[in-house]
Amino acid sequence: MNLNKITFLLLMAGLLPASVFAQADSTGLDLTNANLSQVINYALKNKPGVKQALIDQEIGERDIKSALSGWLPQINADANFNHNLKQQVNALTTNGETSYITFGTKNTSALTLQADQQFLNAGLIQASKSAKYYRQQYSQTAENVKINTIVEVSKAFYDILTSQEQFKIIAENIARLEKQFRDAKAQYEVGLVDKTDYQRAQISLSNSKADQKRTQELLKYKYAYLKSLIGYKPEKDLSLAFNNEAMEQNVLVDTAQVLNHQNRIEYRLLQTQRELQHISTSYNKLAYMPKLSGFVNYSWNYMANDFSKLYDQSFPGAIVGLKLNIPIFQGGKRTQEIRKSQLLEKRIDLDLENSKNQINSQYEQAMATYKASLNDWRTAHGNVDISKQVYGTIKLQYDEGIKTYLDLMTAESDLRTAQLNYLNALYTLLSAKLDVQQALGTITITQ
Repeated sequence: MNLNKITFLLLMAGLLPASVFAQADSTGLDLTNANLSQVINYALKNKPGVKQALIDQEIGERDIKSALSGWLPQINADANFNHNLKQQVNALTTNGETSYITFGTKNTSALTLQADQQFLNAGLIQASKSAKYYRQQYSQTAENVKINTIVEVSKAFYDILTSQEQFKIIAENIARLEKQFRDAKAQYEVGLVDKTDYQRAQISLSNSKADQKRTQELLKYKYAYLKSLIGYKPEKDLSLAFNNEAMEQNVLVDTAQVLNHQNRIEYRLLQTQRELQHISTSYNKLAYMPKLSGFVNYSWNYMANDFSKLYDQSFPGAIVGLKLNIPIFQGGKRTQEIRKSQLLEKRIDLDLENSKNQINSQYEQAMATYKASLNDWRTAHGNVDISKQVYGTIKLQYDEGIKTYLDLMTAESDLRTAQLNYLNALYTLLSAKLDVQQALGTITITQ
């Protein structure tokens, strides 16, 4: 197979751009001749993990609105009915004479409508301040899931592509071996060579067919794995398409880019957690603050000894007022909560410091792997060209009786090994490029 063709097929199977643009919802659609961008977009719409992250984001929004609803008036209605089995009796003494008076009626009932409004409340103040950061946290968590999905899907895509090209190379190798086997057997039958030549050809042919079968079976698993990653139904057909207009420089990464920790979603998530913890500390300090609320109610009261006449006449009442609650002493609980929250802030600061170190380490590892893989790929590229030349020369020499069949088999094996090494090196390079982009935080999702 033409080396440039293999390179084009592998390098631009829709290589991962810096931004992946989500397209229309692909739920229910078949992925036929899909390129990498289409597969990624499908995953971002249909992968269960991504859907769960978006649902969690919606749940978080409901939690925020639920917490902030405390600032709105809270209106409640209460109703009751009481039947006095024994009415209360009090003694009344007037001018030395005592009389006993029965108070109330046998039946009473009341309906009360009350509205409460919070004016000053530490918990609601905390909810208002933290709402922005909770929304940010939910959004960043969803973004993190999407970025990991892009990387996983891209690597699985490249893996399938590499295996398919390996399958083609093995098929070409089998075709060559079958011809060599037929030629060696024919030469043996006319007495030109002994039977070891065609037996060796038979062994090599059998091994190549076994490699082909193994690659074919692994491809089934790799397609199944890709389907599971993107949320594609197992029973549906999936086929991939490749962009033949790619150029080799698409595997290149600007190794001079400066690492910026702020580009990493994991680091920004920790910063958001730090802000939320700081607000929690402020809330514990505000716990010393009094609570002020207002209320107004209107009630309809009913009284009668005879139940049938209980609701004939109502005695309404209305109250408006303010309620002030001043916390004075709670056994030192608030002080301990403040100190605990401050310690949690320090802990998150250490998490941020540790995250920086891990990001630096990950970046150095990814960049070192990329540079080594780039060198391996270039070396493998050159080895394929040399192996082709060597095989072509030895094939001519064998046909002329200069070289032995063992030399030909060795040259053919070297060529196949060089081609497969080239594909493996290219897959490793593509994966390393993804790791570098992820380490730099340059993989973004634009919707």
